[in-house]
Amino acid sequence: MNRDSIDFGKDKVSVLFRRMFIPTLLGMLSVSAMIAIDGIFVGHAVGSIGIGGINICVPLSMIFTGFGLMIGVGSSVVASVHLSKDNEKAARINVTQAVVFASVVTAVISVLILTFPGFTAKALGASETLEPYVVDYLIGWIPGCLLQLIGMIGLFVIRLDGAPKLAMWCNVIGSIANIVLDWLFLYPLGMGVFGAAVASSISVGIGGVIVLIYMSRYAKRLRFKSIKFSWKSMSLTMRNIGYQAKIGSSALLGELTMAVLMYTGNLVFMHYLGDNGVGAFGIACYYLPFVFMVGGAIAQSAQPIISYNMTKSPDRSIGVQRIAICTAVAAGLIVTSAFVIFPDALVSLFLSPEDPTAVIASSGLPCFAIGYTFFILNLTAIGYYQSVERISIATVYALLRGAVLLIPSFLLLPKLCGTPGIWLAMPVSESLTFAIILARYFITGPTLTAHMAK
Repeated sequence: MNRDSIDFGKDKVSVLFRRMFIPTLLGMLSVSAMIAIDGIFVGHAVGSIGIGGINICVPLSMIFTGFGLMIGVGSSVVASVHLSKDNEKAARINVTQAVVFASVVTAVISVLILTFPGFTAKALGASETLEPYVVDYLIGWIPGCLLQLIGMIGLFVIRLDGAPKLAMWCNVIGSIANIVLDWLFLYPLGMGVFGAAVASSISVGIGGVIVLIYMSRYAKRLRFKSIKFSWKSMSLTMRNIGYQAKIGSSALLGELTMAVLMYTGNLVFMHYLGDNGVGAFGIACYYLPFVFMVGGAIAQSAQPIISYNMTKSPDRSIGVQRIAICTAVAAGLIVTSAFVIFPDALVSLFLSPEDPTAVIASSGLPCFAIGYTFFILNLTAIGYYQSVERISIATVYALLRGAVLLIPSFLLLPKLCGTPGIWLAMPVSESLTFAIILARYFITGPTLTAHMAK
């Protein structure tokens, strides 16, 4: 497997960021496209009730994703620091521990969900009408979660190992496979939402297998390393995992914010607008990963450069963060404009424009999209603080985006503004969080030293 020649300590930071960002963005957008196309197939093959059923499962998916990002970010930051000190052995041990730990936890949770799918569906807030669709999706999707988590963590490692293009192809190949399998399972075979779930499970599994092969045989510096199972070794492993989890905890909180957004949104839409409202919100949630992936690509592209240089060359870390912020503003404005100007066209990809669910979605999507620019900027800022191991402030910002501001917005705005208030909950939460981040930035100043001292 070919690797890119990347030197995080010497190459020009703008060139480094571009070489990391473009393949990372393309790879992550391919995942978002996979999710959206999955919804398009379900919308036309099953209808709005299928979209609603899948959307009930999304908060659980966000929790799995958040766990993977927490371990992926944490292990990547720790490994970056070890590599900057030429301690390759410690870096390899840390990433190996991360993959093994995440695999065990994911396997246990997956078995429990598959044992009690009906209970899980009800806990996620499924109505009696939606419950069968939720159960079908869980049974088809959960078996692929183990390889999905391995792939998610491995992509951080692959990028750090100097192969961002391979990380991109892991996502792209899986996305192409998902499109083909969606068509096969939903149309010729008529497998409904269960078929869509199996297609997703197989597709994410492909990326996980590629990661396992790369880290086992082809990685330049970050191959798997055997770990010992003595009590002392297990104690050190749990200490390392705890530190990685601490570093990546705000990434988990970021995904939990998405989970809270979708779970609370499902309940509120169900209360005010019934199953059609949940379906309309589901369409918005199919597009939300595009926004999240843009912000995630910016943060993840900057992270290894910042982490590697934060002690050796702080000015390089500050420089790449400025580039990341400018990229976030430009990307946010482009994405927001598209959803404000073309809501009908975007909704019609999923459902007929005359469908009651489509009408609700078309009217609400422009309000929802107002928050996209702030959403991306907040992810970029949180990613920066993760990269310089300022965990407490990253955690505070992640909490602000979630339970602190989002839940009250969902509860209060519909009472103040009616139906538009449901759609405005996320924009209000994200914009208030960004205002707080901006205020702190002007208080502490732009230097890395100031950020790390506070």
